[in-house]
Amino acid sequence: MAENQVFIALINPKSPTNVGAVMRAAGCYAVDGVLYTGNRYDRARKLQTDTKNVSATIPLSCEPKLLDNLSADYSDNDIKVVCIDLIEGATPLPNFIHPEKALYIFGPEDGTIKQSVVNQADAVVYIPTIGCLNLAATVNVVLYDRLAKSTKHIADNELIKKSRDNNNRVKVKP
Repeated sequence: MAENQVFIALINPKSPTNVGAVMRAAGCYAVDGVLYTGNRYDRARKLQTDTKNVSATIPLSCEPKLLDNLSADYSDNDIKVVCIDLIEGATPLPNFIHPEKALYIFGPEDGTIKQSVVNQADAVVYIPTIGCLNLAATVNVVLYDRLAKSTKHIADNELIKKSRDNNNRVKVKP
């Protein structure tokens, strides 16, 4: 199993726009897979919003039984289950130390993560904002925080050249 494994789980997402933006974030931050539960996204899936076609390289799959037995399903692989939501008693994201292997679970845009899922989590984290972020913004902030706290990220001009838009050739003057 790879040293770092990162999975995103979306509980019954309703917005194809948010799922598309989550897929783009998954590509930007090298997530290994995106899972979702429920059927609202499947009904709205025809509205293609994965603008970078990340679904071709990062699996996006419906997992109806994902939340049934998290402890047993993920502990064997040393993957820590981390719920991200505005939940009383949760750890603020700036104070959270990300595990090397993680399944980050995000609640639905119009609800929250069930108590039974929170009870199975290794950690529960919230982003200390005034008001709530939307689903895609929350995923981006958590993945960026993971990257910012990591010592393994790439920081050089080759990454910039590979990642930027074709119309961008701007350089900082020496």
